[in-house]
Amino acid sequence: MSETLIKVEGVSKKFCRSLKKSLWYGLQDLGREITGRRHGGNGELRPGEFWALKDVSFELKRGECLGLIGRNGAGKTTLLRMLNGLIKPDAGRIEMRGRVGALIALGAGFNPILTGRENIYVNAAMLGLSKQETDSKSEEILEFAEIGEFIDTPVQSYSSGMAVRLGFAVAAVLLNPDILLLDEVLAVGDVNFQIKCGRRIRELASRATVIFVSHSMYYVSWFCSRVIVLGDGGILCDAINPAEGIQAYLSMTKIKENVFETGEASVSDFQLLSDSGISLPADVTLDHGAHISIDLTLIIYPSQLHTKMILTILDESTSGVIYFQVKDETDSERIFEVGKYKLNICMGALDLNGGKYSLLIALFDADSNAVVLRKEGICPFQISGATYTNAKIVRTAVARLI
Repeated sequence: MSETLIKVEGVSKKFCRSLKKSLWYGLQDLGREITGRRHGGNGELRPGEFWALKDVSFELKRGECLGLIGRNGAGKTTLLRMLNGLIKPDAGRIEMRGRVGALIALGAGFNPILTGRENIYVNAAMLGLSKQETDSKSEEILEFAEIGEFIDTPVQSYSSGMAVRLGFAVAAVLLNPDILLLDEVLAVGDVNFQIKCGRRIRELASRATVIFVSHSMYYVSWFCSRVIVLGDGGILCDAINPAEGIQAYLSMTKIKENVFETGEASVSDFQLLSDSGISLPADVTLDHGAHISIDLTLIIYPSQLHTKMILTILDESTSGVIYFQVKDETDSERIFEVGKYKLNICMGALDLNGGKYSLLIALFDADSNAVVLRKEGICPFQISGATYTNAKIVRTAVARLI
């Protein structure tokens, strides 16, 4: 039976919206602690206070990687800060067993006037490592961080990407933790670094406990073995199957349409269709690998305008994951001139991770490449399951007249 490394029992945390009241309440709490009374009072809310977290409980064993997800303000970072000992809970109990590593803020714990190399040794000394032990791991840290000669430059001159590279390398390599706490660490950095971090997290999760806070279902579905959805100050869903947790989170979100148009063209009458031609409702849930197409009406107004079309599948963060070059039956780029078109565009198999998606349609002037129309958030749908794919995909889609 795996060893339990994290135990959270009935943890609650409240904050005050007023800075002045917050400072006064802080003094009151300090006085209570000095006299041996409970921090935060008896569980009641004082004027201006609200519960950031209320009665949260869970356990994590060695080898588990927990994805902690929820909307902004759901309490994810607050919970991580309490687990790391940065702030105290007002009620409940937290038990942590083993060495804890955390990357909650970019470059947290770094002295900005020291170089990256000096910060490595300072952090190592604070963790109780000798200079010889740090020397033996420094090359691995430098290799992972990939910041080159900037390692001997003051950290205050680092970009956010460089700071998170070094911070993650120190947390993952130098500490070799039993428990690793990560807050949006993959939100910064290029794709190659994100993949490298993901692989290291999976490696660590095989022998440690990892809590990963993210808004990207792409990464949550990749390496998390369990998902907790936070909302309204508590746990809304605790799923051993990550796909169920992701589904619960996505059901809370609604994709909005965004439109830019010059008045020279319009697109309307969108209808998502299954492989068999059956109309699909908005927010339909589809299996990984399902085949879909879209019907739409396109109108080009000026007679001198020649346009080309691009169709893109967007994820929940509105990042493109599959790009379609719209062509005709002869495999030539389809050019639309003045007139009204009813089109069916086949997108084929959806090689997508579990998550929420929508479509973007853009029209460009074929001569100048100027944007004529851009409409995103069209026909939202969901993919079930937690399949992981990494590459951005470019395909050809044939626009057929109907």
